[in-house]
Amino acid sequence: MPTARPAHYLDGRTATRHPVTLTVTPSTLLIVMADGSSRQWPYDQIRQTQGAYRGEPVRLEFGPDPCEALVVATPAILTEIHAAAPGIARHLHDPAWRHARLRWTLGAALSVVFMLIGLYRWGIPGIASVAAPYVPVSWEESLGRQVVDRLAPNNQQCRDPKRLQKLDHIAQTLAATRPVAPYRITLTVVDNPTVNAFAAPGGQVILLRGLLERTNSPEELAGVLAHELQHIYQRHTTKTILEQTAGSLLLTAISGDLSGGLAWGIEGARAMGALHYSRAHEREADIEGLHMLQAAHLDPAAMVAIYSSMQQSEQNHQAPPEFLSTHPDMNERLATLVALAGPTPLDPQQLLPGEDWTDIRSLCRLRDPGRSVPFSLDLP
Repeated sequence: MPTARPAHYLDGRTATRHPVTLTVTPSTLLIVMADGSSRQWPYDQIRQTQGAYRGEPVRLEFGPDPCEALVVATPAILTEIHAAAPGIARHLHDPAWRHARLRWTLGAALSVVFMLIGLYRWGIPGIASVAAPYVPVSWEESLGRQVVDRLAPNNQQCRDPKRLQKLDHIAQTLAATRPVAPYRITLTVVDNPTVNAFAAPGGQVILLRGLLERTNSPEELAGVLAHELQHIYQRHTTKTILEQTAGSLLLTAISGDLSGGLAWGIEGARAMGALHYSRAHEREADIEGLHMLQAAHLDPAAMVAIYSSMQQSEQNHQAPPEFLSTHPDMNERLATLVALAGPTPLDPQQLLPGEDWTDIRSLCRLRDPGRSVPFSLDLP
């Protein structure tokens, strides 16, 4: 026997609520008024405007504006309607779907989270790699000059022409293996004791005195420069900036905070002066740098030697060189380089034969003491 449920009826013309009872039939909702009169609402003409969420009353409307309305305290009326007329009442909310909807909502939310993680982890780097070749070289060169101006001020550069020319010869020997590359390699040596070197966009390489004096031969310096040149040729800095910009836009899309997202992107572009590359970029620079040494007919063992020498400082409980602090998992990477280097070439090319390397690497010690100004670089 159908259950009569209490409800309130509004005629649409006044705000008065009239108590009524509702009975579900196979095709209509029977409304019995307090005076005994009745109305029938066909299910396919009923509109539900409230009651889809837990805790809120069900509101059903019928007819043109100003429409009649029913307010029911319990959603059980909807369950009964769906049971009596499942084919007609599909447009009305079914309380049985509430738990399923919650599960679908949670599932969709988790899917979005995983999608965003995948986009950030793989999608954005992929997009940056595709977009980087289309960035104008002139833009990279301009950015590179700004980095040099900031991190290698004129009064801290080591400028002995003869020794600089010999160091530049090493860089140009390596660059000659990439004759079609659009960059003109420029080497700048800075009087700073930090053991480090890094590349800026557009062909700029900055070498610090600490690392130059750490090398035992021009071939060892070539191993360091080959790594840095690959950051330039592979456009790692440009890709990093594109990744940061894309990441800021992703956060903006999620949070809706346009100003915050753009601020992060701009700050990321400014922070590229630190030149910290991803693990994949560092690995690529190592491997392609070793291949560059081989293409220049140099012994790649020199690259392994300088890396091993710097790593030994860390193993001897000294502060690790800054150059290695940006290179995680060096044991694994050194093993990779040793395997790729293979046997010693039969007739490797000698860089600067007959020259006194100890004298050349003392370039910065020959500077005019009056020009020396203590300062600190914000280096990676």
